[in-house]
Amino acid sequence: MTSLLGERHSRAVVANSETPRGRARLGLAALFLLLFVAVVLSLAVGSNPLSVSTVADVLSGGGTSEARYVVVELRIPRTVTGLLVGAALGVSGALIQAFTRNPLADPGILGVNAGAAFAVAVGVAFFGLRDISQFVWLAFLGALIVTAAVYVIGSAGRGAADPIRLTLAGVALGAVFSGMTTGMTLSNPDAFDQMRSWNAGSLLGRGFDVLLPALPLLLIALLTALALAPGLNSLALGDDVAQAQGANVAGIRIGVIATVTVLAGTATAIAGPIAFVGLMVPHVARWVFGPDQRRILAASVVLAPVILLLSDILGRIVIAPAEVPVGIMSALVGAPVLIALARRRKASTLS
Repeated sequence: MTSLLGERHSRAVVANSETPRGRARLGLAALFLLLFVAVVLSLAVGSNPLSVSTVADVLSGGGTSEARYVVVELRIPRTVTGLLVGAALGVSGALIQAFTRNPLADPGILGVNAGAAFAVAVGVAFFGLRDISQFVWLAFLGALIVTAAVYVIGSAGRGAADPIRLTLAGVALGAVFSGMTTGMTLSNPDAFDQMRSWNAGSLLGRGFDVLLPALPLLLIALLTALALAPGLNSLALGDDVAQAQGANVAGIRIGVIATVTVLAGTATAIAGPIAFVGLMVPHVARWVFGPDQRRILAASVVLAPVILLLSDILGRIVIAPAEVPVGIMSALVGAPVLIALARRRKASTLS
Protein backbone atom coordinates (compact mmCIF):
# COMPACT_ATOMS: atom_id res chain seq x y z
CA MET A 1 0.00 0.00 0.00
CA THR A 2 2.80 2.41 0.94
CA SER A 3 4.65 1.57 -2.25
CA LEU A 4 1.50 2.14 -4.32
CA LEU A 5 0.89 5.54 -2.71
CA GLY A 6 4.50 6.52 -3.27
CA GLU A 7 4.31 5.47 -6.92
CA ARG A 8 1.13 7.46 -7.47
CA HIS A 9 2.62 10.51 -5.75
CA SER A 10 5.76 10.27 -7.87
CA ARG A 11 3.69 10.09 -11.04
CA ALA A 12 1.69 13.10 -9.88
CA VAL A 13 4.88 15.10 -9.22
CA VAL A 14 6.31 14.19 -12.62
CA ALA A 15 3.03 15.02 -14.37
CA ASN A 16 2.76 18.29 -12.47
CA SER A 17 6.34 19.22 -13.35
CA GLU A 18 5.94 18.34 -17.03
CA THR A 19 2.68 20.24 -17.56
CA PRO A 20 4.25 23.74 -17.48
CA ARG A 21 7.21 22.63 -19.61
CA GLY A 22 6.96 25.68 -21.83
CA ARG A 23 6.95 27.95 -18.81
CA ALA A 24 10.02 26.17 -17.42
CA ARG A 25 11.91 26.57 -20.68
CA LEU A 26 10.97 30.22 -20.91
CA GLY A 27 12.01 30.74 -17.30
CA LEU A 28 15.37 29.05 -17.83
CA ALA A 29 16.03 31.11 -20.96
CA ALA A 30 15.19 34.26 -19.02
CA LEU A 31 17.57 33.24 -16.24
CA PHE A 32 20.45 32.76 -18.68
CA LEU A 33 19.70 36.13 -20.25
CA LEU A 34 19.72 37.76 -16.81
CA LEU A 35 22.99 36.01 -16.01
CA PHE A 36 24.58 37.35 -19.20
CA VAL A 37 23.40 40.89 -18.39
CA ALA A 38 24.68 40.59 -14.80
CA VAL A 39 28.10 39.42 -15.99
CA VAL A 40 28.39 42.29 -18.49
CA LEU A 41 27.37 44.85 -15.87
CA SER A 42 29.79 43.34 -13.36
CA LEU A 43 32.63 43.87 -15.83
CA ALA A 44 31.56 47.40 -16.75
CA VAL A 45 30.26 49.02 -13.56
CA GLY A 46 32.44 50.31 -10.74
CA SER A 47 34.38 53.26 -9.43
CA ASN A 48 36.03 53.37 -12.85
CA PRO A 49 33.02 52.81 -15.16
CA LEU A 50 33.63 51.37 -18.61
CA SER A 51 31.37 51.17 -21.62
CA VAL A 52 30.21 47.80 -22.91
CA SER A 53 32.18 48.37 -26.11
CA THR A 54 35.35 48.99 -24.08
CA VAL A 55 34.80 45.77 -22.16
CA ALA A 56 34.29 43.94 -25.45
CA ASP A 57 37.53 45.42 -26.83
CA VAL A 58 39.46 44.25 -23.77
CA LEU A 59 37.99 40.74 -23.98
CA SER A 60 38.96 40.54 -27.65
CA GLY A 61 42.56 41.50 -26.84
CA GLY A 62 42.44 45.25 -27.39
CA GLY A 63 41.70 48.28 -25.24
CA THR A 64 43.95 50.62 -23.29
CA SER A 65 46.33 49.37 -20.60
CA GLU A 66 44.17 50.97 -17.91
CA ALA A 67 41.01 49.30 -19.21
CA ARG A 68 42.79 45.94 -19.46
CA TYR A 69 44.00 46.24 -15.87
CA VAL A 70 40.52 47.09 -14.57
CA VAL A 71 38.75 44.33 -16.50
CA VAL A 72 41.33 41.53 -16.44
CA GLU A 73 43.00 42.04 -13.09
CA LEU A 74 40.12 43.35 -10.99
CA ARG A 75 36.68 42.61 -12.40
CA ILE A 76 37.02 39.24 -14.13
CA PRO A 77 38.28 37.49 -10.95
CA ARG A 78 35.57 39.25 -8.93
CA THR A 79 32.86 38.25 -11.40
CA VAL A 80 33.98 34.62 -11.61
CA THR A 81 34.07 34.48 -7.82
CA GLY A 82 30.53 35.85 -7.72
CA LEU A 83 29.37 33.21 -10.20
CA LEU A 84 30.82 30.30 -8.25
CA VAL A 85 30.01 31.57 -4.76
CA GLY A 86 26.45 32.40 -5.83
CA ALA A 87 25.92 28.96 -7.37
CA ALA A 88 27.28 27.29 -4.24
CA LEU A 89 25.03 29.30 -1.92
CA GLY A 90 21.91 28.81 -4.04
CA VAL A 91 22.34 25.06 -4.43
CA SER A 92 23.25 24.52 -0.79
CA GLY A 93 20.12 26.46 0.21
CA ALA A 94 17.94 24.33 -2.04
CA LEU A 95 19.50 21.15 -0.63
CA ILE A 96 19.04 22.09 3.00
CA GLN A 97 15.43 23.18 2.46
CA ALA A 98 14.60 19.89 0.75
CA PHE A 99 16.52 17.90 3.34
CA THR A 100 14.92 19.49 6.41
CA ARG A 101 11.55 19.99 4.65
CA ASN A 102 11.71 23.50 6.04
CA PRO A 103 11.22 26.44 3.61
CA LEU A 104 12.91 28.78 6.11
CA ALA A 105 16.14 26.79 6.28
CA ASP A 106 19.41 28.10 4.92
CA PRO A 107 22.95 26.67 4.90
CA GLY A 108 23.77 28.35 8.21
CA ILE A 109 21.29 26.10 9.97
CA LEU A 110 23.96 23.37 10.16
CA GLY A 111 26.45 25.76 11.78
CA VAL A 112 28.47 26.27 8.59
CA ASN A 113 28.80 30.05 8.88
CA ALA A 114 29.42 29.97 12.62
CA GLY A 115 32.11 27.32 12.27
CA ALA A 116 33.88 29.20 9.50
CA ALA A 117 33.81 32.50 11.40
CA PHE A 118 35.07 30.86 14.60
CA ALA A 119 37.99 29.24 12.80
CA VAL A 120 38.96 32.55 11.21
CA ALA A 121 38.75 34.26 14.61
CA VAL A 122 41.07 31.64 16.10
CA GLY A 123 43.51 32.16 13.23
CA VAL A 124 43.51 35.91 13.75
CA ALA A 125 43.75 35.76 17.53
CA PHE A 126 46.33 33.01 17.97
CA PHE A 127 48.21 32.70 14.68
CA GLY A 128 48.32 36.32 13.54
CA LEU A 129 46.59 35.77 10.20
CA ARG A 130 45.70 38.98 8.39
CA ASP A 131 45.22 38.14 4.70
CA ILE A 132 42.08 36.82 2.99
CA SER A 133 44.04 34.09 1.21
CA GLN A 134 45.12 32.79 4.63
CA PHE A 135 41.50 32.59 5.81
CA VAL A 136 40.10 30.32 3.11
CA TRP A 137 41.22 26.86 4.14
CA LEU A 138 40.98 27.66 7.85
CA ALA A 139 37.38 28.81 7.39
CA PHE A 140 36.54 25.72 5.36
CA LEU A 141 38.08 23.49 8.03
CA GLY A 142 36.03 25.23 10.72
CA ALA A 143 32.82 24.75 8.74
CA LEU A 144 33.64 21.08 8.21
CA ILE A 145 34.42 20.39 11.88
CA VAL A 146 31.31 22.12 13.21
CA THR A 147 29.03 20.41 10.69
CA ALA A 148 30.55 17.05 11.61
CA ALA A 149 29.90 17.86 15.28
CA VAL A 150 26.30 18.73 14.43
CA TYR A 151 25.84 15.38 12.73
CA VAL A 152 27.42 13.48 15.66
CA ILE A 153 25.19 15.26 18.18
CA GLY A 154 22.11 14.84 16.01
CA SER A 155 22.84 11.12 15.68
CA ALA A 156 23.36 10.52 19.38
CA GLY A 157 20.83 8.48 21.32
CA ARG A 158 18.18 6.25 19.89
CA GLY A 159 17.41 6.15 16.23
CA ALA A 160 19.20 7.64 13.26
CA ALA A 161 19.77 11.32 12.73
CA ASP A 162 16.69 13.10 11.45
CA PRO A 163 16.25 16.65 10.09
CA ILE A 164 14.68 18.02 13.29
CA ARG A 165 17.47 16.81 15.57
CA LEU A 166 20.14 17.99 13.14
CA THR A 167 18.49 21.41 12.89
CA LEU A 168 18.33 21.80 16.68
CA ALA A 169 21.96 20.70 17.05
CA GLY A 170 23.03 23.10 14.28
CA VAL A 171 21.22 26.08 15.79
CA ALA A 172 22.60 25.34 19.27
CA LEU A 173 26.21 24.89 18.17
CA GLY A 174 25.95 27.86 15.83
CA ALA A 175 24.86 30.08 18.71
CA VAL A 176 27.71 28.86 20.92
CA PHE A 177 30.40 29.42 18.30
CA SER A 178 28.95 32.78 17.27
CA GLY A 179 29.14 33.91 20.88
CA MET A 180 32.77 32.82 21.22
CA THR A 181 33.64 34.54 17.94
CA THR A 182 32.05 37.78 19.10
CA GLY A 183 33.94 37.59 22.39
CA MET A 184 37.29 37.19 20.65
CA THR A 185 36.47 39.97 18.19
CA LEU A 186 35.59 42.44 20.93
CA SER A 187 38.69 41.59 22.96
CA ASN A 188 41.07 42.96 20.33
CA PRO A 189 39.34 45.21 17.75
CA ASP A 190 42.56 46.22 16.00
CA ALA A 191 43.56 42.64 15.28
CA PHE A 192 40.13 41.87 13.86
CA ASP A 193 39.84 44.74 11.36
CA GLN A 194 40.46 42.40 8.43
CA MET A 195 38.08 39.81 9.80
CA ARG A 196 35.31 42.38 10.13
CA SER A 197 35.66 43.05 6.41
CA TRP A 198 35.48 39.31 5.69
CA ASN A 199 32.59 38.85 8.10
CA ALA A 200 30.48 41.42 6.21
CA GLY A 201 30.65 39.26 3.06
CA SER A 202 32.49 40.71 0.08
CA LEU A 203 33.77 39.81 -3.40
CA LEU A 204 36.32 42.63 -3.36
CA GLY A 205 39.92 41.45 -3.61
CA ARG A 206 39.05 37.80 -4.26
CA GLY A 207 41.48 36.91 -7.00
CA PHE A 208 42.17 33.62 -8.70
CA ASP A 209 44.82 32.86 -6.06
CA VAL A 210 41.93 32.49 -3.60
CA LEU A 211 39.42 30.92 -5.97
CA LEU A 212 41.35 28.35 -8.00
CA PRO A 213 42.42 26.09 -5.10
CA ALA A 214 38.78 25.73 -4.07
CA LEU A 215 37.41 25.32 -7.61
CA PRO A 216 37.62 21.50 -7.80
CA LEU A 217 35.73 21.15 -4.50
CA LEU A 218 32.96 23.45 -5.71
CA LEU A 219 32.54 21.70 -9.07
CA ILE A 220 32.47 18.21 -7.54
CA ALA A 221 29.95 19.32 -4.91
CA LEU A 222 27.69 20.94 -7.53
CA LEU A 223 27.66 17.76 -9.61
CA THR A 224 26.97 15.71 -6.48
CA ALA A 225 24.04 17.96 -5.63
CA LEU A 226 22.46 17.38 -9.04
CA ALA A 227 22.95 13.63 -8.60
CA LEU A 228 21.13 13.76 -5.25
CA ALA A 229 18.05 15.47 -6.73
CA PRO A 230 16.05 12.29 -7.59
CA GLY A 231 16.63 10.95 -4.09
CA LEU A 232 15.42 14.21 -2.58
CA ASN A 233 12.20 13.91 -4.59
CA SER A 234 11.65 10.52 -3.00
CA LEU A 235 12.63 11.76 0.46
CA ALA A 236 10.01 14.51 0.22
CA LEU A 237 7.34 11.79 0.41
CA GLY A 238 8.59 10.60 3.79
CA ASP A 239 11.16 8.05 4.90
CA ASP A 240 8.85 5.03 4.62
CA VAL A 241 7.71 5.85 1.10
CA ALA A 242 11.28 6.69 0.03
CA GLN A 243 12.53 3.35 1.31
CA ALA A 244 9.67 1.56 -0.43
CA GLN A 245 10.79 3.21 -3.67
CA GLY A 246 14.30 1.87 -3.13
CA ALA A 247 15.93 5.10 -2.00
CA ASN A 248 18.89 4.90 0.38
CA VAL A 249 17.62 7.35 3.00
CA ALA A 250 20.73 7.28 5.18
CA GLY A 251 23.01 7.66 2.16
CA ILE A 252 20.98 10.59 0.82
CA ARG A 253 21.13 12.36 4.19
CA ILE A 254 24.86 11.91 4.55
CA GLY A 255 25.37 13.00 0.95
CA VAL A 256 23.28 16.15 1.45
CA ILE A 257 25.08 17.10 4.65
CA ALA A 258 28.50 16.58 3.07
CA THR A 259 27.54 18.49 -0.07
CA VAL A 260 26.01 21.41 1.84
CA THR A 261 29.12 21.59 4.01
CA VAL A 262 31.45 21.72 1.01
CA LEU A 263 29.34 24.22 -0.95
CA ALA A 264 28.40 26.59 1.87
CA GLY A 265 31.69 26.15 3.69
CA THR A 266 33.79 26.92 0.62
CA ALA A 267 31.58 29.86 -0.39
CA THR A 268 31.74 31.29 3.14
CA ALA A 269 35.49 30.76 3.29
CA ILE A 270 36.02 32.67 0.04
CA ALA A 271 33.56 35.55 0.40
CA GLY A 272 32.53 35.53 4.06
CA PRO A 273 29.00 34.94 5.37
CA ILE A 274 26.44 36.11 2.79
CA ALA A 275 22.83 36.07 3.92
CA PHE A 276 19.53 35.61 2.07
CA VAL A 277 20.91 34.09 -1.15
CA GLY A 278 20.62 30.50 0.03
CA LEU A 279 17.27 31.25 1.66
CA MET A 280 15.62 33.26 -1.11
CA VAL A 281 16.77 31.63 -4.36
CA PRO A 282 15.15 28.18 -3.80
CA HIS A 283 11.81 29.91 -3.10
CA VAL A 284 11.93 31.75 -6.42
CA ALA A 285 13.05 28.61 -8.28
CA ARG A 286 10.25 26.57 -6.68
CA TRP A 287 7.71 29.25 -7.59
CA VAL A 288 8.77 29.31 -11.26
CA PHE A 289 9.73 25.68 -11.90
CA GLY A 290 7.58 23.69 -9.46
CA PRO A 291 8.51 21.15 -6.76
CA ASP A 292 10.82 18.89 -8.79
CA GLN A 293 14.23 19.12 -7.06
CA ARG A 294 16.06 18.53 -10.33
CA ARG A 295 14.64 21.74 -11.77
CA ILE A 296 15.01 23.65 -8.52
CA LEU A 297 18.70 22.80 -8.22
CA ALA A 298 19.36 23.52 -11.91
CA ALA A 299 17.59 26.89 -11.66
CA SER A 300 19.43 27.76 -8.43
CA VAL A 301 22.79 27.28 -10.17
CA VAL A 302 21.85 30.12 -12.55
CA LEU A 303 19.62 32.36 -10.44
CA ALA A 304 21.81 32.63 -7.34
CA PRO A 305 24.81 34.10 -9.22
CA VAL A 306 22.43 36.62 -10.84
CA ILE A 307 21.23 37.78 -7.41
CA LEU A 308 24.74 37.91 -5.99
CA LEU A 309 26.27 39.78 -8.94
CA LEU A 310 23.43 42.32 -9.07
CA SER A 311 23.79 42.87 -5.32
CA ASP A 312 27.52 43.39 -5.78
CA ILE A 313 26.91 45.86 -8.62
CA LEU A 314 24.45 47.84 -6.50
CA GLY A 315 26.99 47.89 -3.69
CA ARG A 316 29.53 49.50 -6.01
CA ILE A 317 27.29 52.40 -7.04
CA VAL A 318 25.04 53.14 -4.09
CA ILE A 319 27.70 55.16 -2.22
CA ALA A 320 30.29 55.49 -5.01
CA PRO A 321 33.26 55.79 -5.03
CA ALA A 322 33.09 53.76 -1.79
CA GLU A 323 31.44 50.31 -1.76
CA VAL A 324 28.87 48.49 0.32
CA PRO A 325 29.82 44.82 0.91
CA VAL A 326 27.77 42.36 -1.08
CA GLY A 327 26.69 40.59 2.12
CA ILE A 328 24.82 43.74 3.19
CA MET A 329 23.37 44.43 -0.24
CA SER A 330 22.13 40.85 -0.66
CA ALA A 331 20.14 41.25 2.54
CA LEU A 332 18.67 44.54 1.32
CA VAL A 333 17.76 42.97 -2.03
CA GLY A 334 16.57 39.68 -0.60
CA ALA A 335 14.32 40.95 2.17
CA PRO A 336 11.68 42.57 -0.12
CA VAL A 337 11.65 39.48 -2.35
CA LEU A 338 11.08 37.19 0.62
CA ILE A 339 8.32 39.46 1.90
CA ALA A 340 6.61 39.29 -1.49
CA LEU A 341 6.96 35.51 -1.57
CA ALA A 342 5.64 35.23 1.99
CA ARG A 343 2.40 36.85 0.88
CA ARG A 344 1.75 33.93 -1.44
CA ARG A 345 -0.65 31.31 -0.13
CA LYS A 346 1.79 28.42 -0.52
CA ALA A 347 4.97 30.27 0.42
CA SER A 348 5.29 28.29 3.64
CA THR A 349 5.25 24.91 1.89
CA LEU A 350 7.68 23.02 -0.30
CA SER A 351 5.09 22.03 -2.89
